[in-house]
Amino acid sequence: MQPSQDKPDTDALPLTRRCGVCGKVFPIDQMRPSALISGAVRSTLAATSADWESTGWVCLDDLRKTRQTTIEQMIREERGELTELDRAVLESLATQETVTSNPEEAYDKVESLGDRVSDRMAAFVGSWVFILWFCGILVGWIALNTVVLLSRPFDPYPYILLNLLLSCIAAIQAPLIMMSQRRQEEKDRLRSENDYRINLKAELEIRRLHEKIDHHLLTQWEHLSQIQETQTAIARDLAEAARANGSVPRD
Repeated sequence: MQPSQDKPDTDALPLTRRCGVCGKVFPIDQMRPSALISGAVRSTLAATSADWESTGWVCLDDLRKTRQTTIEQMIREERGELTELDRAVLESLATQETVTSNPEEAYDKVESLGDRVSDRMAAFVGSWVFILWFCGILVGWIALNTVVLLSRPFDPYPYILLNLLLSCIAAIQAPLIMMSQRRQEEKDRLRSENDYRINLKAELEIRRLHEKIDHHLLTQWEHLSQIQETQTAIARDLAEAARANGSVPRD
């Protein structure tokens, strides 16, 4: 006799549980047991939903929202308000994404031709090659106007034309160096923001790990206490049974 084709295959159906927070039914792979939730997240759930442990399960969406709310409250208590960087870290925690980025690549995408030219000019001006070339030109200029062209020098002493050229070069160098320093400060700011995101996320993750470990130790201690009480009760029952058997007169 062949089995009925209308009967559903119960083994293929996923196990479902009802969330104690939103009351919706989800597959068990999208749920977490309420006994595994600990620390500040547990307190937040108790404050927002009094019956959240009624079913013994919480869906992942409500758990993520509660964790984000808990972290927001924690940061507000410590710093007073949330910044844009804090919100970016919270979003990365909720979506389980990384916050690490390369500031050099992020800044290179928006740099202009003038920025690249200023960086290269500043790098050249601050090198020994420029210093040696500049000293050679100065010595050659002075030697040319004092030794070679004694009769008709084009820039006689005190070298007024040379002073004018040096003043023009200095006037051009100063803005180029300031532009390069400004770009370097912008890169340093991006690096600092990136380090802040990483440090904040690491701090929050470490706090969550500490809460999970503490909750695990507490649960394990309660479980061991229950086992010890059960063993004590069994030993007491065995002792009473042995005492009762010893008091019965033998034939």
